[in-house]
Amino acid sequence: MNLRKVFLAVALATFTSVALAGHCPMDMKEIDAALAAQPNLTAEQLAEVKKYRAEGEALHKAGKHGESVEALGKAKAILGI
Repeated sequence: MNLRKVFLAVALATFTSVALAGHCPMDMKEIDAALAAQPNLTAEQLAEVKKYRAEGEALHKAGKHGESVEALGKAKAILGI
């Protein structure tokens, strides 16, 4: 019974990591498209979006997909997407 729970936990963790890994590039593309449309943002907001976008990509490349999705989510929130 305990072995079954351990297997389930490992499988769930693996699936979640893979799902988040695929989510990051989609978020980055959305952010890039929104930036290309020249959104009506203050200079401070634009700087924040660019910072979170860069941070999200770096975290994605480092394999920290949950943190990447979080950073990219902050950028998307500022952009209203």
